[in-house]
Order: sequence, then C-alpha cells, then structure tokens
Amino acid sequence: MPKNFTAANFVPGPATGPLAGLKVLELGHYIAGPFCTRILADLGAEVVKVEPPGGDPFRGWGAAKDGHSVWFSIHGRNKLSVVLDLKKQRDAALRLAARADVLVENLRAGQLERLGLGPDVLHALNPRLVIARISGYGQDGPYRDKPAFGAIGEAMGGLRHLTGHPAGASDLPPPRCGISISDDLAGMYAAIGLLAAVWQRDATTPDDATTPGKTPTGRGRTIDVNLVDSVFSLMEGMLPEYALDGRIRQPVGAAIPTAAPTNTYPCADGRWLCIAGNSDPIFARLMRAIGRDDLATNPDYATNTDRCARRDPLDQAITAWTQTMPAAAAQDRLDAADVPCSRLYDIADCAADPHFRARGAVQTIDDPLIGPTLHPGPVIRLDGEKADQTVRWPGPAIGAHTDYVLHELLGQ
Repeated sequence: MPKNFTAANFVPGPATGPLAGLKVLELGHYIAGPFCTRILADLGAEVVKVEPPGGDPFRGWGAAKDGHSVWFSIHGRNKLSVVLDLKKQRDAALRLAARADVLVENLRAGQLERLGLGPDVLHALNPRLVIARISGYGQDGPYRDKPAFGAIGEAMGGLRHLTGHPAGASDLPPPRCGISISDDLAGMYAAIGLLAAVWQRDATTPDDATTPGKTPTGRGRTIDVNLVDSVFSLMEGMLPEYALDGRIRQPVGAAIPTAAPTNTYPCADGRWLCIAGNSDPIFARLMRAIGRDDLATNPDYATNTDRCARRDPLDQAITAWTQTMPAAAAQDRLDAADVPCSRLYDIADCAADPHFRARGAVQTIDDPLIGPTLHPGPVIRLDGEKADQTVRWPGPAIGAHTDYVLHELLGQ
C-alpha cells in the first residue's frame, strides 16, 4: 500500500464484514469517538475520519517511528482520512453528512452546534442520519459544560474508588486501571446505540405489521453517551445495595468479596498467578493440586459462604504453594487439574502467546508508514470465520484520502 494516496491511485478494497455498505462519518479525536468507529470499520463499515489541519491530536501520543505514531496505526485503521477545517469547510462536512448513515462525534458538549453542525441542521439535511454524541458528562445536566477526560470518568463513575488499596494497606492514591477505559467503554456503548438506532430506522421483518415497535421509522435518531455514565453502568449491584442499607463497597485489592478462594498469588520468580477457585468442585480440585486434600474434605470449607468466612487461611495455604515454583510451572500444574488460572500477562506475554496468535487476536501488519508491526485483531468473529477479522489497511497518513473522498465520493 503506498504511503501517499490520491484519487488516481487509491481505491479501497471491497468490504466483506456484516456492516459493509454502512457509511460512517467520524468527527472525533483522541479516543472515545475513534474507538467507536474503529469497531464499525473492523466490521466492514466505510468510515470517513475528518481530521483537523495537523491531524488528530492522538497522532502525537505514544511511541513514534519516522514521525508517525505507532498507536495511530491501530487507531485509524480501516478508515479514510480527510483533512477539513470545520470552521472554514463546513459545506464539505455537510456534504459528507448528507451521504452518511451514521455520524459519530466526541467533541465537547455543544461544540457541534457552535460549528453549525448540530442535530437540527444535520437532520434537516439528512433525516435518516443516526448521530452518536460522546461527551464527558452528556448533552444535558448540571455538569454538561465541564471538561472531562477518561480519568474523570473513572473517578466520578466509581471505578477509581474500587481500584484503590484496601483500608490501611497504603497511603498511595488509588491507581488508574492502566488504560483509558472510560473512553473505550463509551465508544462501545455508542456503537451499540447507533446500531440499535439503525435497526429501528431500517429493520423489516415479516411480522412488522403486527409487532409493536418493529415498523421501520425511516428516520435517524441522536444518541447521547458519556464517559461517566459508561463507567457507572459497570458498578454491578452496588447501587441497590446502597439503597438497601447504606452499604458502600470498599476496595479489596486482588480478591473478590463474594467468592473464595479467588485472588492473585506471588510465585517464586517474582511473577503473579491469578487463581479462581470459585465453585465447590473447582475448590476441591485446587486443594488436591496444591497438596491440601485436608481442606478439600473439611466441612468448614464446604461452601463458598464458608470459604469467604475463612478467606485468609485459604489464601495463606495457596500462597505457601505458589511461592515454591515459577508462575508458569504453577499454571501448568493447575491447568492439568482443570482449575481456572492465569499468569498476569504483560504485553510481551500477549504477543507471544499461541492462543492469541491462533485466533488472530495478535496480527502481524505491514504498515507502510512505520514498517512491520503488530495489531490486536478485531474482536468480533461471525460463524467462526477469520475473514471477519481482516485489517484492510493500517492508520493512514494525515489526509491520505482527502482527494479520493472529495473527488470520488463527493464528486467535487
């Protein structure tokens, strides 16, 4: 694939995924909006990514080679990059919106309206357009105009409190989870929401006439997703627990309060092994594997409730065993006993693991901007077909497809 694309030398290959034919316009930057459209592009949608002059600021993040961000190789893959100054080239953006099925934006709340591209304008031009809006706090509410990034979603959504250290264990602040999970979650929710809206707009089935709500509307809708709500949605049963008697779940470290033994244990080589002995049969197999048959048959440990009440001595028994061998050897022993476990993988472990490779979760990609590299494969596979996991092209150079999109797609 050449480094520089023009209308004369670039024609995208045929899309084969389930979203082939879906036309998506991305007016986003950094993570949440582009993550949403990456999911859609991986599934075969045509994604036109509008970047400002100078490119998506995300191109400046992370490691780079020859001036090109290696992160963007993934972030912009399977997308057509177009450079537009939305303040000066609003008409071009409107023409792109007119041909699109879906528009995804993650600008600050209200910014789309300030650019003259609000939903009222877009729907007057294209009534079928589904608009997915991703912001920090949502398009309404008292915090609507506050700035936010992923860390704020973790903090206000309740996750950062839970990733803290157990009471008395440390004076350090609660750590972040290590990735921009708020942005990724919001991107996923936006993808789900817009596909639901497309279904409602277009779906036709034999029982449409008799099934309430199944008649296609033919009209687009506006989806409002935000970082804080996306994280908050993961708080399991904590809200009704609080409503029940005021209880507030506290940080517990690597353990799970409702299951035992489930924890992460130190090994002889300084690595860690996560073990999930949640069910009664698994607990018995685990105890036999570590040479503690006495605990496997002890009535004081017969049920999960019993084991949760005696979590500390159980964890001490398991730790005494894991510390006698390297993590890989301990994992092999527990794998043979059919006990759920895994070493804590770093990215080198992921890249080398044969299961990741066999399923296409790690793929070798020839990127013309940065050379051979590795990508995480598309997650969704239909009917077991690896063809659904094809990376058609990596993240392109800034504006690489501007000529193609403006001349071939818009006919300018």
